[in-house]
Amino acid sequence: MEQRKFSRILIALVLAISMLGLGYGLSSAVRLSHTAGAGVSGSSGMAMIPANFSDLAEKVRSGIVNIQTVKTIKGGGPVFRHFFGNPFQDMDPFGDFFGLRPQSYSSDGFEQNSLGSGFIIDREGYIMTNNHVVENADEIKVKLADGKEFDAKVAGRDPKTDLALIKIDGASGLHPVAMGNSDDLKVGSWVVAIGSPFGLEQTVTAGIVSAKGRIIGSGPYDDFIQTDASINPGNSGGPLLNINGEVIGINTAIIASGQGIGFAIPVNMAKEVLPQLKDKGKVTRAWLGVGIQEVTEPLARSFELKERKGALVSQVFKNSPAERAGIEQGDVILAFDGKDIKNSKELPRIVSETGVGKTVSVKLSRNGSVITKEAKLGEMEEKAEIVKTSSRKKIGITIQDVTPQIATALGIKEDSGVLVSHVEPGSPAAHAGLQKGDIIQEANRKPLKDAQALLHKIEETKEGESILFLVHRGENNLFVAVPIG
Repeated sequence: MEQRKFSRILIALVLAISMLGLGYGLSSAVRLSHTAGAGVSGSSGMAMIPANFSDLAEKVRSGIVNIQTVKTIKGGGPVFRHFFGNPFQDMDPFGDFFGLRPQSYSSDGFEQNSLGSGFIIDREGYIMTNNHVVENADEIKVKLADGKEFDAKVAGRDPKTDLALIKIDGASGLHPVAMGNSDDLKVGSWVVAIGSPFGLEQTVTAGIVSAKGRIIGSGPYDDFIQTDASINPGNSGGPLLNINGEVIGINTAIIASGQGIGFAIPVNMAKEVLPQLKDKGKVTRAWLGVGIQEVTEPLARSFELKERKGALVSQVFKNSPAERAGIEQGDVILAFDGKDIKNSKELPRIVSETGVGKTVSVKLSRNGSVITKEAKLGEMEEKAEIVKTSSRKKIGITIQDVTPQIATALGIKEDSGVLVSHVEPGSPAAHAGLQKGDIIQEANRKPLKDAQALLHKIEETKEGESILFLVHRGENNLFVAVPIG
């Protein structure tokens, strides 16, 4: 009996020692295979965790730049930027938890300093970054990896995709970073972000692609790559790279209250606008001329759709390509130029990528039947620059020029005045009765051509006096006197 008990104990000890040895051997094998090459392959042949990113970082570091900008804000005191209510923010390096940015003051106003990142795309000195990094900048400085600094100028901007192209002159021996194909990127793929978070230059972080095609409400062409690679304020405009060292995204936004949730613009979108930014300094896009909305399940049933897909036409603009093609309010666009429209978010991007003047087929669902129309696309007019009346004589309105498309939408003449796009609560304009959507046709009995003309009239009016506006509202005209403080 004792002998059998001893035998069982001995067998158990032998098995335990064997298992320990097997476990050690397996862990050793894993460690060895991690250091043997760029990554580990499982039984499926899929690349697993890379050993390190040293070679990749060394390969591309000379093509990554630090961007410093100075913007002069004229008139008034410092403006503090708050992000409460909108969890998505661009990556301003000085945007702390309270959304405050440091300012320096001068006789002309105060200076706002910002930092960002970018990457060299060719040996001529062109650099890709975010539009919000350089927009309205009075000075742009670019610092290369070797420490050399250059003045830069904006070569082109595209606010709709938040992309910008800047250029430095006089630099030699530049090392462009190769651009990859973001369409080939898979969820779960390893990626590397390099930039200047909080001004800490050449910072390298790694993670994976968390998702693709994210819509975060930043513009009409949302199609973001989501990543858990650590990106922070100051990474804006810097590259998101695949494990081959190719740019597959441009880091642009974070969730202010989140961790491991960052967003990058797919590089293929950048490659589409890049030629126009170089040649024209802006991007020209095609225009169909419809207002659209998402197809919900109740709407799909109401419009007799077999399945929930497409873009519901909620408005057709007058004299637009859509109106001329016979597209009607209540139609559901199922396909455009041979491309299926899965949801309303896809249509603006697909239209914008189509050539101006091209005639395309538009597949529609109308009253339960599928029909096809032919539309010759027009050119989308960029919104006129929005001007905030924050000069020495502030009255509290935000204004913009009336473009032909705005005039068509509002049913007014193209040269009929200036559009009020915002009225500050409690401001002199608000107390006087101005409203958002008003068209200011005259100032002090003089017709207005554009927003700058209105600003000039405000500056001409003496403090303590009132400026007299003739306002078009709805189908009526009225006079409004706004005091100048």
